[in-house]
Amino acid sequence: MPHAPARSLLLVPLLGLLWGFNWPAVRISLTEIAPWTLRAGGMAFAGLALVAIALASGKSLSVPRRQWLRLVVAGFLSIAAFNVLLAFAQLAAPTSRAAILTFTMPIWATILARFMLAEPLDHRRLLGLGLGAAGLLCLGLPLIASGNLSVGLLYALIASVSWALGTIVTKRWPVDAPAVTIAAWQLLIGGAAAGIGMLAFEGLPVPKMLEPRTFAALGFHILGAQALAYFLWFTVIARLPAGIASLGTLMVPAVGVLGSVALLAERPTPSDWLGLALVITASGSIMLPVRKAKGTA
Repeated sequence: MPHAPARSLLLVPLLGLLWGFNWPAVRISLTEIAPWTLRAGGMAFAGLALVAIALASGKSLSVPRRQWLRLVVAGFLSIAAFNVLLAFAQLAAPTSRAAILTFTMPIWATILARFMLAEPLDHRRLLGLGLGAAGLLCLGLPLIASGNLSVGLLYALIASVSWALGTIVTKRWPVDAPAVTIAAWQLLIGGAAAGIGMLAFEGLPVPKMLEPRTFAALGFHILGAQALAYFLWFTVIARLPAGIASLGTLMVPAVGVLGSVALLAERPTPSDWLGLALVITASGSIMLPVRKAKGTA
């Protein structure tokens, strides 16, 4: 990357750290904040932050009227359902295992794209699917044998499939608007959906003093992992190739697991670590583009 600014390259690992440490931050926040309330506030704030970023950068917030339905469907699947399911997953299962399972998102997207978009399965994608299946077996078989398979892991798996479905909807029916505008509206849609769930299942939140640890985790979740991370993400994808930007997302499950060990005192098993390595390798083989030879289209 001889032409990539050094500062832009530094944003890639920073983004991976922000999103990775968001996993233990959310789990700590859930000790005092109800899941629907946490997700409603986090997504709504992040959406408003992106609205401010779009306005400051001169981006239009308008979306063609005929494309609002596809925007809402994609936002519900990729943002609302994804985030709410993960909150409940972390309440019912170790955060480290939920992080590993959730990062099978590119694998499910590849499978769905084959059947719904007729995208071919090349050698790299087939390798990624094989590695991903091996990673799931490493995670699941020991838990099944010991009887420790929890519903939280099912929530995490459904969340990853939901994200993949949202990605397929976006590919099949794209929205004619800037990326930051699409993300802003989808986060606001997710916040509104979570807000309805909050009113239905938890009621209006009652203000209360939080423990310092919870307050710090909540601040990091909203300001760092939501507002700042999304701002950095759109900065990275605007300045760097997709393959380099994808390296930041490949860091997320590893940082999430290590953060859970350091901040939540979780102790992943050897099969968990092997599953993590296989899932990251599988996602990398699917996400990272192939360097094409000179002179090829």
